[in-house]
Amino acid sequence: MEEALQTARDRKVSKHKRGLDQEAPDVPRTKSPHIPPSPLSARPSFYQGSFPFYRLPSELGSFSLDEKRCYHNDARRLRYLSPPPGMDRGEASLGWDLMDGFEDRYVCRNEDDKEGLLHILTWVKENKGLLRGNGRSASDRPVDRDFVTWRGHLTKILCTPYETQEGWILAVTLFKGTLYISERETAVAYKKRKERTREQEKLMYSGYKFESYMCADSPDGSPCPSEVVNTNEGFCSVLLGRLASHSFLVSGEVDCKDSSSSNPSPPSCYVELKTSAQIRNSHQERSFHRYKLLKWWCQSFLLGIPLIVAGFRNPKGRIVSLEKFRTSEIPHLVRGDRQSWDPAVCMNFCNAFLDYIKKVAITDDPRVVFVFSWEPGQDITFTVEADSANLVVPDWYVQALSQG
Repeated sequence: MEEALQTARDRKVSKHKRGLDQEAPDVPRTKSPHIPPSPLSARPSFYQGSFPFYRLPSELGSFSLDEKRCYHNDARRLRYLSPPPGMDRGEASLGWDLMDGFEDRYVCRNEDDKEGLLHILTWVKENKGLLRGNGRSASDRPVDRDFVTWRGHLTKILCTPYETQEGWILAVTLFKGTLYISERETAVAYKKRKERTREQEKLMYSGYKFESYMCADSPDGSPCPSEVVNTNEGFCSVLLGRLASHSFLVSGEVDCKDSSSSNPSPPSCYVELKTSAQIRNSHQERSFHRYKLLKWWCQSFLLGIPLIVAGFRNPKGRIVSLEKFRTSEIPHLVRGDRQSWDPAVCMNFCNAFLDYIKKVAITDDPRVVFVFSWEPGQDITFTVEADSANLVVPDWYVQALSQG
């Protein structure tokens, strides 16, 4: 896989077994006649093969969300990795209580407030000058990328060939030559969210609490575990990337920055923080490798984050060990396990799905939404909302980008 990342940009990317043709980046999409493509399979066997070309993302900008979820075009919410002494030698004093503060120092974001692409679109609106292509008129393609989306949406796509529990709905709009991908909550996900138990809420809290033990507000600062955990807050990186013929602008939340990194340039200096249950036997280890590491790798690889620091908790919710995972080395941990996942399958499927979107979403109109749906064991299908009540691209954004 590492060799594939270093190949020349013009490397010919092999087609998967369904034989979907790749579009050249600048070829105009045919508007008529148009024959809707057949449903797209997500079966892993269709996407085996060599790892496709993927240009590691470069950071174009960033933004912050404060304690009230208000947008700021700066890095005020960027935090810094501050690990405990002795972590690298396995001698850190741990026992951190991940349940501390759940009752009285926890502000949880309102999940009923569906933001869609709000914050990334706000960033685009305020940084339009960074996104215009050379030689292109701003009115033709103000965002010189094929796709704009969140990292979380791409993660869902990458994990799809191996997902067995949860489906998804992705809403797509083509506006001024760029495809915008947002997510809609499925009925199953809504029901699951509304029926969360108290223990499940605590488990969600524990991941955020772990960050308060590992992060400081300044490079030379110290963690403050007694602080309020507020999930409205966040620091997001905005990056440019390319998968095969598909260029994209992607944004994702970043947990912290490692000031001691040998490469101080983002995203190479960013670190992902994760928690997981303590591994006690070989069955739990296989499950961790097959499911947890799949999502961790997808999330970090997409943004070019090279390091994951994981805290393992005991049944009482206390951290008992810390472990570092290099993103580039995670696929080696599952290699040879035929029941596990293949990173090439994930990326080839994502490439095929982006191809599929380009073949389907050919009407350039902010009021037209193409809704792609998938359930485990089924093919991907789509419907078209001609004058959608649930827009992907809001009117204020259309107006802002139509002004040139």
